[in-house]
Amino acid sequence: MKTIGLIGGMSAESTTVYYQLINRLVRERLGGLHSAQIALWSLDFAPIAALQAKDDWEATGRILADAARRLEGAGAEAILICANTMHLNYAEVAGAVAAPVIHIADATAEALKAKGVGKALLLATRFTMEKPFYAERLAAQGIETLTPDKADREALHAIIYDELVVGVITDASKAAVLAMIDKGRAAGCDGIVFGCTEIGLLLDPADMPLPTVDTAVAHCEGAVAFALS
Repeated sequence: MKTIGLIGGMSAESTTVYYQLINRLVRERLGGLHSAQIALWSLDFAPIAALQAKDDWEATGRILADAARRLEGAGAEAILICANTMHLNYAEVAGAVAAPVIHIADATAEALKAKGVGKALLLATRFTMEKPFYAERLAAQGIETLTPDKADREALHAIIYDELVVGVITDASKAAVLAMIDKGRAAGCDGIVFGCTEIGLLLDPADMPLPTVDTAVAHCEGAVAFALS
């Protein structure tokens, strides 16, 4: 079994999902008392969130590249950035280590194609929805994306940063995101992407009106496939 390196803490809530899910998937596939070999470098999210707000992605890139080097030094044979938004720094992280860095959008595209999705509603942070890095990565694999309108993007961003990353789940926010999904469906989307690793804490893909990919789950499945290959 290969060792998986996780750059976590962004947020701690979703990093917990990564740790639990990767271990569960390994146990399901190998049976018995098996669990995953994981090295975790969990970052303090507050300074990173402050840099995000200032659009200082050079600084966040240095932080994540340093974390990747530390993980590789600890024996990680593949690296995961446990946050969609921080794949803005994918190039810096991949350039800092020899180990492969498993891109969350690649894992997501494969899961979408398996479900027959061609045009997906992308629900994520404002950075992921508005900057091109994520949609372009999906487009390269034949997946078109649509995002909510500006007001809904701002509302969703606030739900993620003010509530989900600190473990707050409310019925009002769930209803708000479901309304965004209804709009996306009316606009012609045939699938949904939970493009923030915390959205799966608020909504269950199984309850959605369209085929849905939780990016955290797809990312973990990709990591386990690598680890057991």
